[in-house]
Amino acid sequence: MQEELEFIKKLLNPKTQNEAFKELLLEYQRPLYNHIRNIVLHHDDADDVLQNTFVKVFQYLKNFKGESKLFSWMYRIATNEALTFLNQKSKINRISSEELQNKTIDNLQADVFFDGNEIQLKLQKAIANLPQKQQLVFKMKYCEELKYEEISEILGTSVGALKASYHHAVKKIEAFVTAN
Repeated sequence: MQEELEFIKKLLNPKTQNEAFKELLLEYQRPLYNHIRNIVLHHDDADDVLQNTFVKVFQYLKNFKGESKLFSWMYRIATNEALTFLNQKSKINRISSEELQNKTIDNLQADVFFDGNEIQLKLQKAIANLPQKQQLVFKMKYCEELKYEEISEILGTSVGALKASYHHAVKKIEAFVTAN
């Protein structure tokens, strides 16, 4: 924790800020990209959202109170940015967020950065049928292998509620996969 506080001081100090921000990018760029990609699905969209996320991190770092880990705070920003992006995209296209997700999944095979097979496409379709909160919890737990405590900090939800959401998500996914 002390190391993190020292690192935050470096990020806030104009003399050490550039070097510290490069360190931050090296440390968190890949995991944040993967997290965002799990939500928005498309590579180019994930890149855009990642860029917006780091802009917000840099912009609001002075407001970071240290009540959670820096990792959790940045993931919360990334999650909110990704969800906002999806909501805006569905409004622009005048379709529901569910329709947008299904359309994106249908186009996944054309994405050169998607290396999945038919089973992974079926899993993505099953996940798309879940309520948004269950989608997030499932992807963060199953795909990103985050601990419930980490997810709790990121989403601001109790561990018990997360476990219940994950359990319900798994049951719905199992039902979808076996029915299709």
